[in-house]
Amino acid sequence: MADTSTQDKRIAEMTFASIYPHYVTKVEKKGRTVEELHQAIEWLTGYNSSALQHHIDEKSTFTIFFQEAKINPNATLIKGVVCGVRVEEIETPLTQQVRYLDKLVDELAKGKKMEKILRS
Repeated sequence: MADTSTQDKRIAEMTFASIYPHYVTKVEKKGRTVEELHQAIEWLTGYNSSALQHHIDEKSTFTIFFQEAKINPNATLIKGVVCGVRVEEIETPLTQQVRYLDKLVDELAKGKKMEKILRS
């Protein structure tokens, strides 16, 4: 298996603010709303819209973003492939959490129902 430490370090140092606009663009291009995106992010992290804005304004790295989050206990129910890797097999917790978020955004963009996305 390839060494993932370089990728893990790169992900840890990325800012949520640098990725967030890409999430918005992705979901809006597919006819979904920013409110739905925020609902999915809040389900995973516990962050409401003002907390998200705080992390954007502060240019929080993903390390800080996820250290301060209250990860939903059902996040482990998120399964599937993101960037060619099964999220449930990722060993680095931070990288796995970022990929959980990516997977939720992918599901939203693919038109999945919110009940399915939020594992409820």
